[in-house]
Amino acid sequence: MTLKQKLEEDLKKTLKAGESLKISVLRLALAAIHNREIQLLKKSEGLSDEETCEVLRQEVKRRKDAALEFEKGGREELASKEKEEISILYPYLPQEISQEDLERILHEGIREAGAEGIADFGKVMKVVMPILRGKASGDRVSGVLKKLLLG
Repeated sequence: MTLKQKLEEDLKKTLKAGESLKISVLRLALAAIHNREIQLLKKSEGLSDEETCEVLRQEVKRRKDAALEFEKGGREELASKEKEEISILYPYLPQEISQEDLERILHEGIREAGAEGIADFGKVMKVVMPILRGKASGDRVSGVLKKLLLG
């Protein structure tokens, strides 16, 4: 069963259970997947699970950004709704790598790129992101790498 099929199955179950927030989140996620299929001209064969995960990661990131903006604006009720939606999508994403593995890969990337400081941030990101894509969020990688490069 593909990830998209699992989402569709869970949507059917959720419709029967009448969970309105989860219904809304799953419908929006499936719509985003459908739009990506059209964009990549893969309507007939569908997206791979990796491509589907990428769409779901984008949906989670969109909601994290929205929650942050709502919190800045003092709209806690809207921020908590966005966080609830994130918690609905998280189970469909693969586990991120551990902090130790992330740091090990970043240290290897720093060595491979010959980075000596924060000015070499971009060089290291070019080396490590193909390895870490789908295993750790770009924000997380960026934050840890900055700490490592600054000492």
